[in-house]
Amino acid sequence: MSATPPLAPPAAPPAFTPYQRFVTGLLTLMQFAVILDFMIMSPLGAMIMPAMSMTAQQFGLVVSAYAFSAGIAGVLTAGFADRFDRKRLLLFFYGGFLLGTLWCGLATSFESLLCARIVTGLFGGVIGSVVMAIAADLFEPALRGRVMGLLQGGFAASQVLGLPFGLFLATHWDWHAPFLVLVAFGAVGGALIMWRMQPVDAHLKLQTDRSAFAHLLRTVAHRRHLHAFLITALLTTGGFMIMPFASAFSVHNVGIDLAHLPIVYLVTGISTMFVAPFVGRLTDRFGPLPIFYTGSAITILMVSIYTRLGASPLLALVVINVVLFAGIFSRMVPWQVVVTSIPAPEQRGAFTAINAALQQLAGGVAALVSGHIVVIGADGRLEHFPWVGNVLVGTTLAVCVLIGPLARHQVAQRVATKQ
Repeated sequence: MSATPPLAPPAAPPAFTPYQRFVTGLLTLMQFAVILDFMIMSPLGAMIMPAMSMTAQQFGLVVSAYAFSAGIAGVLTAGFADRFDRKRLLLFFYGGFLLGTLWCGLATSFESLLCARIVTGLFGGVIGSVVMAIAADLFEPALRGRVMGLLQGGFAASQVLGLPFGLFLATHWDWHAPFLVLVAFGAVGGALIMWRMQPVDAHLKLQTDRSAFAHLLRTVAHRRHLHAFLITALLTTGGFMIMPFASAFSVHNVGIDLAHLPIVYLVTGISTMFVAPFVGRLTDRFGPLPIFYTGSAITILMVSIYTRLGASPLLALVVINVVLFAGIFSRMVPWQVVVTSIPAPEQRGAFTAINAALQQLAGGVAALVSGHIVVIGADGRLEHFPWVGNVLVGTTLAVCVLIGPLARHQVAQRVATKQ
């Protein structure tokens, strides 16, 4: 019987080429813009609702419209995702995203803003999957940990740099200003893609499916693809059950003053900007499984502590949040490395599109389920919040069982290919 191939890649992963560094920076910039556009709606609610005479239900519909349209777009475009040069596909959806964002910046009524968010979601929701497909096409497996760490760092940067700047623009001018500035900023990224990025079309030579529907069906029917989709759904479900109530829990249960709440997010975001790339380097050096299991252990421990916190000082909450997010990103980065290695190059676009759509839809369902578990007391305190934490612990343990065979199969396949 042959020995099981080692899970860890070589101790000294290869370095990025100058072009790979340029592409990594460009893709991170795009992730920053797309994530910021999605996240900035919630903090702007206090300005948008009175300005447009919106009810809370109407604003909730505006916020959720992006996520659901993004999920639908991912499914609808999956069959076509591998039939075009990925650079051209990225430009198409990025252009639509910028137009949708411009529409948001010019909206003057609830109806127009709702339509604008739907359009922005239809295009913006697909960009993340195209970015992941490009990263997997251009970077060999031994480099993907660093790439995914930097891309995940774009999420933290949007919190630390983007959200405060966007709120500054909104408070000093108008709530439309952040969207208009984002369009101008994003146009620079679009120009760089057009002029400097090389075509990403090697997968076109491998296509065998004659129709988009057949391609979609073959991608979905693959057993390992279904295995990966299940893991993605479980990872997303656990996280999105806690996130919607984090600020209310911090204020009403932990006793943090509302004025001090931005400090928690600022420090957490800054730490994550450094943690995510560091986790990426560790993933390239030691392999995804050891890092994922370590991150899962940290996440389980910190979620169990966090969801049961009572009145605590600000410093304690900050430390717990920093360590918790370090654990979360120590799961997400290695999982991105594993999941982008699963599909064949000719199926990668469809696979990442479906995977991204599933993330959006699972996140929406998770937030809905969490809303039925958590009860807000008369004094504003959240009850049953530990139950939500228990769900996250359960999904994390389930993923720890499911990810092992999938990751080992990918390593074995990579070793067999080299021999």
